[in-house]
Amino acid sequence: MKVLTLNTHSWLENEPLEKLHQLATQITQEEYALIALQEVNQRIDSLPVVSPYNFHPSEKQLPIHEDNFAYLLVQLLKEQGHDYHWSWAYNHIGYSTYHEGVALLSKQPIHPKTVVVSEEQNPNDYRTRVLLIGQTELAGKPITAVCCHYSWWLETGGFSYEWKQTEQALQNHSSPLLLMGDFNNPASVAKTGYDLVLTSSLQLQDSFLAADQKVGEHTVEKAIDGWGENQEKLRIDYIFASQELSVSSYQIVFDGKSTPVISDHFGVSAIIQ
Repeated sequence: MKVLTLNTHSWLENEPLEKLHQLATQITQEEYALIALQEVNQRIDSLPVVSPYNFHPSEKQLPIHEDNFAYLLVQLLKEQGHDYHWSWAYNHIGYSTYHEGVALLSKQPIHPKTVVVSEEQNPNDYRTRVLLIGQTELAGKPITAVCCHYSWWLETGGFSYEWKQTEQALQNHSSPLLLMGDFNNPASVAKTGYDLVLTSSLQLQDSFLAADQKVGEHTVEKAIDGWGENQEKLRIDYIFASQELSVSSYQIVFDGKSTPVISDHFGVSAIIQ
């Protein structure tokens, strides 16, 4: 089954509505079974939606607004005959304008839970980070899907603290894990966040390393928000999977090659069995 992760940078790109449609087109063509999206924004001052279609709320759910990027995406997909269940978790205020969050879309119903993993827990602070954990199905089998948008590596706090909280939140999982998202820690930098994930008690595999077939590698190739001085090709967006899952394919998408660039990050897709 095909899965996808993308940091959408939603509403902060030029021509964002066109890019929303391009994302919907790719999803309908590839028929991803499971999708994790980060930087899924809605304006603070926009109007809330009553009973959004196929939405599965978590406890203490922040209302979905009419311009929520994931809400509009699900509506577009529905118009094209593709139904997705979805959930959205609020992380923090972005750019003084948006409720910024993370979203999961699944072909199957989702039972969501949110966990604050950052030391900071005030949504007015951009360092507040929340995991969206969705119990759903992939290829007819139960799976624990996690949409992640972590902080950068810091000597204290930051990713190292957040990853410890992640391990605690997921240590008693009963179904295979699929962690997807923007980890903000490059695979090329030794002894930082990437190593913490690979040596974790959760026993995860990196889909890039595990895949039989690979098309592309890096998800950032220039200076972007949060990486303002970057001049390198970085792999900071990942799909990590439990060892019992098989990864047959890894592909970079939305990189301007076979698919258009729609964000300051490229997306990652994989075939998981």
